[in-house]
Amino acid sequence: MTRNGCLFVILCLLFTAFPFAGSFAADTEYSVKPTLKAGGKKWRIAYYQGGPYVDYQTILKAVIRGLAKIGWVETKEPPKFSDPQNTEVLWQWMISDLKSDYLEFVPNAYYDSNWDKDTRMVTRSQAIERVNAQKDIDLIFAFGTWAGQDLANNEHSIPIEVISASDPLGAGIVKSLEDSGFDHVHAKLEPRRYEIQVELFHDIIGFQKLGVVYEDTVEGRTYAAVDKIDTVAKSRGFEVVRCLAQFSGVSEEEATANVMECHNKLAPQIDALYITVHRGVNTKTLPQLLDPIYQRKIPTFSQSGPNEVRHGVLLSIAQAEFQYAGEFHAENIAKVLNGAKPRELTQEFESPKKIAINFAVAEIISYDPPVDILAAADEIYTEIEKQN
Repeated sequence: MTRNGCLFVILCLLFTAFPFAGSFAADTEYSVKPTLKAGGKKWRIAYYQGGPYVDYQTILKAVIRGLAKIGWVETKEPPKFSDPQNTEVLWQWMISDLKSDYLEFVPNAYYDSNWDKDTRMVTRSQAIERVNAQKDIDLIFAFGTWAGQDLANNEHSIPIEVISASDPLGAGIVKSLEDSGFDHVHAKLEPRRYEIQVELFHDIIGFQKLGVVYEDTVEGRTYAAVDKIDTVAKSRGFEVVRCLAQFSGVSEEEATANVMECHNKLAPQIDALYITVHRGVNTKTLPQLLDPIYQRKIPTFSQSGPNEVRHGVLLSIAQAEFQYAGEFHAENIAKVLNGAKPRELTQEFESPKKIAINFAVAEIISYDPPVDILAAADEIYTEIEKQN
């Protein structure tokens, strides 16, 4: 069978294997209907993140839309903020401008360690001490791997919804796909998300040497899904060319410089680049980071998603602005507030499998997408958006 024939079969399997893509187990024992606490009081919600990351604001907006869809907050579109990584401004908007008869987003319950290890220890202690002593928080939005690791423990019992963690299982946040390991912990798991990405990228491009940049720590390897990449590489027979770039304990500028150094180093050695989750990679830094990659006409795939495709990466899996993930989290939050233990709820999630592609990037690197790719593309960009 030809490569295009194989690709067509792969795409057909990929996009039909999940007829209910974006759906999740009903857990019908628990309602998602809005309700108040005993005594007619609103539920008090806190926010906790390890540091700013490009997807967090977008995903939090998706959670808001999900909560609005089932009636917990008013239907009101969040504004577009000048800094797409700043979740605190969105949290302040939720406090002041997003009306709800059932939820209160607590003003002094926003926690952020700014990716600093020392600050992380202080923030973690403050948050746990506060919820244990004051008993004034009913549920915590835990954004990212650090947040999940900091709060998935027996030091408190406040329900946490782990959101936007790359691999909660690999990071030790949850015990297994079926069991979070803690009554008060729930996370979203997509067991084969990253394998599917790398397999699809390989089916489309047929590379022999895949470049990967990551920090050589437990968190860094987890964010980048290094074990998943290695699994696919072993089964497909391609080489993974690695470059290590520190992002924790350094400034964002240093993190970006570390990725830049890696891209310059990798460009002559690889024929494809898998752009992993890394603090130095965001929509503002992508133009400079991709320059040496463009010069070598190297195809790229974003692990993070189509927002990076919009800003200069060739390919990714389309995510519809995280709509389905937002609805998944919103429904599970609602079930917890209606009496479910987080541990009881299904953690497995399947997002829709569609391609995002940037034609402007394809032209820069002289890549002519086959008809199969065009047919499977759900998000098509014809220019490279610049982030001010």
